[in-house]
Order: sequence, then C-alpha cells, then structure tokens
Amino acid sequence: MKKLYVIGIGPGGLEHMTIKAKKTIEESDIVVGYTKYLKMVEPLLEGKETYATGMRGEEDRCKKAIELAQDKVVSVISTGDSGIYGMAGLILQLDNNANVEIIPGVTASSSAASVLGAPLMHDNCNISLSDLMTPYEAIKKRVKLAAEGDFVISLYNPRSKGRPQYLKECLDIVREYRDGNTPIGVVRNALRDDQSVHISTLGNFDEEIVDMMSIVVIGNSNTYIENGRIITPRGYKID
Repeated sequence: MKKLYVIGIGPGGLEHMTIKAKKTIEESDIVVGYTKYLKMVEPLLEGKETYATGMRGEEDRCKKAIELAQDKVVSVISTGDSGIYGMAGLILQLDNNANVEIIPGVTASSSAASVLGAPLMHDNCNISLSDLMTPYEAIKKRVKLAAEGDFVISLYNPRSKGRPQYLKECLDIVREYRDGNTPIGVVRNALRDDQSVHISTLGNFDEEIVDMMSIVVIGNSNTYIENGRIITPRGYKID
C-alpha cells in the first residue's frame, strides 16, 4: 500500500478544518467520500480523482479506498472526527496497515458546545441514538448509566422519521436522575451557514424541534444557564 489517510473534515466548512486535514487532502491523488461530504470540500478537489457513494455506502467506500491506495495517495473523508462515528474504525477493521494514517477533526459535540457556551467542561460522553449499528436496548442502558454517573451527555443522531420516539424515551430515562431545571441545548447544523440554536431545560423541552442534523447536549447536576449560555463548572474556586 502506498498511503491511505482517514480524515475528519470537521463540521463541513473549510474554515473549521484543521491545517493538517486541508494539507493532506491537497496532497492526495484521490479523495473518497459520501457525495455530500465531497461537496463540502469541493474547492480542494480541483484536478483530483474522486470516488463517491450515497448514504449507507460506507463499506463500499472503504473497500474502494483500500484498493485505490495500493499505488496512489488516497484520502477517505468523514465529517466531524474520523474516529468518532466516522470511517477510521471500519478502515482499520478491513485493513490494519501501517500505511493508514488517521487525521482527527472537530466532532459534532465539540462544534455544538462551542455555540452553546461551555457545557462540556467536565466529564462527558457521546451517545448515538441510531439503532442501525447498535441495539436500542443497549442504547437505553448507556443513557441510563451516563445519567446515573452524572455525565454531561451529547446525543448524536437524536431523532428521525423512522424512530421519532427514541429521544423522548431516552430523555425520560435522564429525568429519573436529573431535575427539571437541568439545561439542555440543541444545535442544528453546528458551525454551518444554516445553524440554529435552542436552549431549554429538561422540564420544558420540546422534542419536536430536533432532527437528524441536530446535536442534543444535556447538562449534569451542576450545569447552569447564564446570559444565554450553558456552562458546566469544572470546580475552579472563583472569588
């Protein structure tokens, strides 16, 4: 194998991409990705060969990238961080080669947190509510344990037409361990042109505003809202 990069491009805008990610794409012979993601980095693709698949074509993309990388420099791109719900794991499962390099990016929970204020300042976790790869019972168990452990929780893939009730059911689990004043923030299309932000509490939260393009961030027992921002204190002694 010549070289295969697995790159997290962050939220999608070039200005939020790491310098390393941008430079690596520019130096690649071929860039592989979901059609929508390739559009996001289109200015970097001039003169390059590309290989695209639609939604749920992850395995085909990864296998093709490994094939192409036998004699070319190839980059596989994911939004966010390639190692957090991205392509890094699948690539390494298919071919754990020394010439595979993972390039990190800004994940969705970090993007959303930067818009909401500082909700992730203490121990936190990411949980996807999509049951395409994980049984729903396992998802609910993870939500329960994270809530019981007082983690700040970021929910990926929180609500879709095919599973409209999962978010409410999981928030009801959290409500068993958090009071109604616990801050909850929703950022749709974080750090993109059509970004929208909604800050509320567990007690009066409306799940209908959430879709698959949203990240839901639930505070811990010490998280609070001040001047329109969500803050989770880390324990600094402030006079």
